[in-house]
Amino acid sequence: MFSASLLTSPQVLEFIRNALKRKLDELQVSTALSKAGYSNEDRAAVMDYMALLPKIQEKFGCLLTEDKFLLCDKLALEQSTAQDIGRWKANLWPASSDGDSSKSGASTVHDLCCGMGGDSFFIPASFKIVGVDLDENRLAMYSHNMEVLGKTAFTLCADVREVANATFFTIDPARRALEGENQRDLRNLTPTLEEVVEISKHYQGGMVKLPPGYPPAEIPDGTEILYLGGHSDCRECLVLFGSLVKNTDTVRAVMIGKDGSALAEWSRPRDRSLETLDEDLQEKLDRNDSLEGRDRTYRTSTSRSDLPIGEIARYLSEPAPILIRSHLFNAAALSCDPQAHLISEGIAYVASDKPLPAPGFTSYEIGAHSEISTGAVRSMLKEHDIGKITLKLRGVKLNPDTEIKRLKPKGKKSAILFYTRAAGEKIALLGVRV
Repeated sequence: MFSASLLTSPQVLEFIRNALKRKLDELQVSTALSKAGYSNEDRAAVMDYMALLPKIQEKFGCLLTEDKFLLCDKLALEQSTAQDIGRWKANLWPASSDGDSSKSGASTVHDLCCGMGGDSFFIPASFKIVGVDLDENRLAMYSHNMEVLGKTAFTLCADVREVANATFFTIDPARRALEGENQRDLRNLTPTLEEVVEISKHYQGGMVKLPPGYPPAEIPDGTEILYLGGHSDCRECLVLFGSLVKNTDTVRAVMIGKDGSALAEWSRPRDRSLETLDEDLQEKLDRNDSLEGRDRTYRTSTSRSDLPIGEIARYLSEPAPILIRSHLFNAAALSCDPQAHLISEGIAYVASDKPLPAPGFTSYEIGAHSEISTGAVRSMLKEHDIGKITLKLRGVKLNPDTEIKRLKPKGKKSAILFYTRAAGEKIALLGVRV
């Protein structure tokens, strides 16, 4: 059982510092806690927390020193905004508020459903910040963490749907009922998006953090939708309201570096026809739903593609996840190659006559292709002297390690082997990264 009072006590903090300094393993930590007189429940709480410290360091290391620790449990850590995205989001707040946060005239930001405080860590110091939550443990985490980081903040134990006396808000609605339990229905948020929209009417502006696969058709007009992530992930869909909106009814995808800088950005006017399935397409996708290995990332992020279906071309490109989620990879591909196309419906591989540029795409030059059968693929590998392969799967379901062992490649060269579909049929493509 998580206990903020236990984990923030001077005795426990000193124990943790000493244990880390001495590099004690799990058994040694357990033994030392037992000798110190801690109960089984307290010992488990301390050990669970110590197991999280490396992950906390990874997520917020830029903020910490060796002898200070942020406080959270596993669920709060998983749901919190990491340092790279937090740094970038700090730029979305107005350049200055009404003054210094210590003055009564300063603009106030309510961090609603504040959790451990990840969304407050990078809010500019000129704002007065108030963490709002119904969970006393979460508020204790929040207060401790803001103090550790040297930030002035206040807390309020209240229902976020009943608090509306600030200038701005940020909210990350709860989407897990219990620790370790994923709520598969992305619309099952607390508060709901409909309630968040009502909350927004009481503030000048704000931002709501949604799961990246949240149905965009449910997001109201007059907002700005941002998909945020790195090279290999899309971590959140951020919706801006009110005065924080800079480009009304626009969808943006922003690739963020480890230091919080924007590596690349794409945008388009919002088009609701891309967010809603027509009946014919819905029926077709429903029929194909049992297809093994169907690309769920692509399926849940978009209803249809404005890229045509065509033949295998010289190059095959993988769009970055944020381009897939935002449905921006189509326009990004066509801006580089007007002949760009998909090779199979519902599979996010783009074929083109020239490589599509990084960082939005990872491109491969295709040297050969065959049907997916052990004999045919082995022959293709042998013909091209391939002995080391990386197997990528989209639209085909199997165990990559088992398949590589079965193929037994013996050549001198390395290559990427794609198991995917062309015009709906299984196909193996052999390529090298450009």
